[in-house]
Amino acid sequence: MTVRAYSTDDIQQMTAIWNEVVEQGIAFPQEEPLDERTAEPFFSSQSRSAVAVDDSGRVVGLYILHPNNVGRCGHLCNASYAVASGCRGRHIGEELVRDCIKAAGQLGFRILQFNAVVETNTAARRLYEKIGFHQLGVIPGGFRMKDGHYENICPYYIEL
Repeated sequence: MTVRAYSTDDIQQMTAIWNEVVEQGIAFPQEEPLDERTAEPFFSSQSRSAVAVDDSGRVVGLYILHPNNVGRCGHLCNASYAVASGCRGRHIGEELVRDCIKAAGQLGFRILQFNAVVETNTAARRLYEKIGFHQLGVIPGGFRMKDGHYENICPYYIEL
């Protein structure tokens, strides 16, 4: 598997993976899926969009990296990760996070912060803690799940 910057040829596969997570409604804050009109501008507007590609050239995961804030807090960045459901459990997420950390530092960011990790997303939380992220606390009911109930969110950060 290789993690690399995305190309326009990857957009269709990236969109399918992204939308799978959006439609599950348990991790990303977005409620609207991307489409042919919105996907390319969305991915190209990030500080970095990258893909994990398997040996056959198929996109199996992706991340987006962008500033978390502006001005005096512009050195903080944020990222989102998505792995195709049929490829989960193969450490693709870990490779994406590690690549993202490296890229964020190269882009001049000083801290990578996750604002809204759903508390019940234990696989992601274990991964972030294994890599060295620190949990900032718990925001009660900070995430509205697809079915309408609210879950706690756990902000995380790592110094780059």
